[in-house]
Amino acid sequence: MAKRNVELLLNISVENLGLVGDVVKVKPGHARNYLLPHGLAEYPTAEKIEALKDARATAAAAMQKRQEGRAKLIERLTDVTIKLIRSVNDQGALYGAVTHRDIFDQLVLDGFPVEMQAVRLANTVRRIGSYTCAIVFDRELRTEINIEVLPDRTLELFQQSVDAERAAESEDTVEEMDEATDETQGDDDSQDNGKEKGKKGKKEKKGKKSADKSEDSAPKAENSDKPEKSEKAGKSDKEKKSKKDKD
Repeated sequence: MAKRNVELLLNISVENLGLVGDVVKVKPGHARNYLLPHGLAEYPTAEKIEALKDARATAAAAMQKRQEGRAKLIERLTDVTIKLIRSVNDQGALYGAVTHRDIFDQLVLDGFPVEMQAVRLANTVRRIGSYTCAIVFDRELRTEINIEVLPDRTLELFQQSVDAERAAESEDTVEEMDEATDETQGDDDSQDNGKEKGKKGKKEKKGKKSADKSEDSAPKAENSDKPEKSEKAGKSDKEKKSKKDKD
């Protein structure tokens, strides 16, 4: 079963824990191994709390002023870029590494009085290039700065490799654009072919319909010839009879 937190009275202000005169709850191990041995805190009593009352008011006022200064510093640090020049080999690898201490020193030199613990570099930088680093005072006061790690000399081989990578990327982009253009043209051609096939189909249907109509009209013409022939035959018979009567 986990042990309960213990209450301690802070004799001095402790970052991310409390101000002097505050009664805080901490884990037993933290109290036993750090706060109590270093005299940073003790077990609270009413007399000790009262004795630190004035000290706490003074610390609270100082903390308020400190927070206001931090807020202004965060505003100034937003989108700031610092440059670090380092010795490197021909491939752009640093002789050594850039750490949060290097960033802290450069920020102070550039006129940004941050605190060492506020610089939060996620990974150690070992090559030239562009990076970001978080500056964190607390949960609400935080921002990111840009870091340019530059070589102390001209790197012909490195620049050639960078140019080659950029050229390859541009070629890939051109190929992708060409493929997209070909796909759109193929879609247009297929649509045109479909339209032409549809037109041909309509023409064939019209031709079939006209042929059917001509076939239907042909028998009617034959039937119309039959009455004419019968009338001529009737007339010839009457002429023959009239000749016989005359004889």
